[in-house]
Amino acid sequence: MIPKIGDYAVIGDCHGAALVALDGSIDWCAIGRFDADPIFCRILDEHRGGCLTTQPDSSFKTSRQYAGPTNVLQTTFTTPTGSVQLTDAMPVGRESGSGVHDYVHLLAGHALIRMIEGIDGHVDLDLTFRPVVDFARSAARLELHDDGVHTNAGADLRSTIAFTLDGDRARAHVTVRKGERHVIVVGRYAGKAFDRVDELLRVTRAFWSEWSDYCRYDGPYRDRVLRSALTLKLLTYAPTGAIAAAATTSLPEEIGGVRNWDYRYCWLRDASFTLYALAALGYSGEARRFMDYTQLACRASYPRIQIMYGVGAEARLDERELDHLAGYRGSRPIRVGNAAFEQDQLDVYGEVVDWAYLQMSLGQRFSRSSREFFRYLAEQIASNWEKPDQGIWEMRTPGRNHVFGKIVAWAALDRATKMFGRRFRKERDEIHDAILRCGVDRQSGALKDCFETEGADAAVLLAPMLGFPLDDREDGLPGKDGAFLACSFWLADALLVLDRGDEAREVFEATLRCANDVGLFSEQTTLDAAELLGNFPQALTHLSLINSAVNLELYATRGANALRGSHAERARYTVEATAGLRAWWAAFRKSHRVGRLRSSRESVLQ
Repeated sequence: MIPKIGDYAVIGDCHGAALVALDGSIDWCAIGRFDADPIFCRILDEHRGGCLTTQPDSSFKTSRQYAGPTNVLQTTFTTPTGSVQLTDAMPVGRESGSGVHDYVHLLAGHALIRMIEGIDGHVDLDLTFRPVVDFARSAARLELHDDGVHTNAGADLRSTIAFTLDGDRARAHVTVRKGERHVIVVGRYAGKAFDRVDELLRVTRAFWSEWSDYCRYDGPYRDRVLRSALTLKLLTYAPTGAIAAAATTSLPEEIGGVRNWDYRYCWLRDASFTLYALAALGYSGEARRFMDYTQLACRASYPRIQIMYGVGAEARLDERELDHLAGYRGSRPIRVGNAAFEQDQLDVYGEVVDWAYLQMSLGQRFSRSSREFFRYLAEQIASNWEKPDQGIWEMRTPGRNHVFGKIVAWAALDRATKMFGRRFRKERDEIHDAILRCGVDRQSGALKDCFETEGADAAVLLAPMLGFPLDDREDGLPGKDGAFLACSFWLADALLVLDRGDEAREVFEATLRCANDVGLFSEQTTLDAAELLGNFPQALTHLSLINSAVNLELYATRGANALRGSHAERARYTVEATAGLRAWWAAFRKSHRVGRLRSSRESVLQ
């Protein structure tokens, strides 16, 4: 039986990622790139998908945790005869020769390390290694050698435990006693990593711990904010600075349903929210890398701007369905690629302009060509804001006039008037009037989903955080908070703007309780919050958590008025309160420097 989505934890190396189940089974692992063909994908097909398992051969209880402020996972099995601990990690560290405060130019070992240690008594363990090729379209070929198991799946196995071949998998059985230790390494260069396991684990722990020390948020939710920050960092593709929306593809929004999408790409829509969060936490190096990636991605499809790009800034993300896989608990189809990259979405142009204004307001200087590019985006919005589109939720239906898209268009032209003068004021005011005329439900006074319908859309909860002027009738709160987790954090933000701080904190803390046992969120949850749904872990949810925690702190110290404006106004407050405005931007301009002046030579991965 495939575990629930919430029973997984994630490990990664800022290049690829793996999901580890509560029972110790590694059911997803992509090495080298988040969107690489996985060597394990049992989470998408229980029988064909491939995995690495390590389980007691008798009844057992499980507990797990991350090793402090790191992405190194520790799982403890307790059996009637004893207990063992698994330590799982993907080694990562700074490039040799990089600056002493450089935590963005990274090297990865392109390997998965599992260390097994006897804690008490003795435990009998059964182990299985079953890699796959081409999303399990075929099983990998395995060959047993003196130094381990060689495969054609781009990942060999080395271990202190003797494995034997059994068809398309390798098996082992071992008794682990108190004080004994065994190691398993899977990866492209498994032999090299195997010979340096202790060093690589030390480097990896040092990297994550030191990086965590740079977090400037010190409010009441620090542990939750830091876990979300660590998750975002793990999902960051180090070669470009892109942040993958999730580590997986096709985990369903409804068990047995068809809304199963590939989220291993980077959405530009999150740009302003990402920069705001990184600014608030003090991670100027990551902010600079993400800014550079965004410009690189926009150039890849210029003059058109897409809603998403590959983590390497690829413009084409052609979608195909994998009919040979059963899907997570029968949820089909399985998709690789995402056809939504071809959709027209008005809001993405506005998000990039808002992102540019946020940077400029904090002191970033753009070249003439960059400024002309941002002016071009504003002109596209001014000329096309009346056209229907697919909207933020990427509906695969004919376009509509989505209210949220119009709000972002208003916000973009509002920023453009501040960047380029009065040129865009007329169109900005026309959009505002159209929203109030066609986008407000006349009975409830709430903002609607579309001009054409009377439905609600939780995305408009972001209206006050974008600085859109609302009167007493349009409070921006359509209906109740739903199962989409980011929307619940957006609801908390909207309540803060309305000076309803106690309600906002209640919503925020209720949403925190939807996380799994190690503090991770997917995209959605069931209505009773009993089960996480969607791709995992979800960057937007963790990003929204960070922003809400920062906004709660800002509300507590400066009141609701500090939140009534654009990202730029709030960012100035938060950066000044955390890192100091001048110091933060000095570090930002030196993109290899971040945070406090602390480092260790052990954090270099040679």
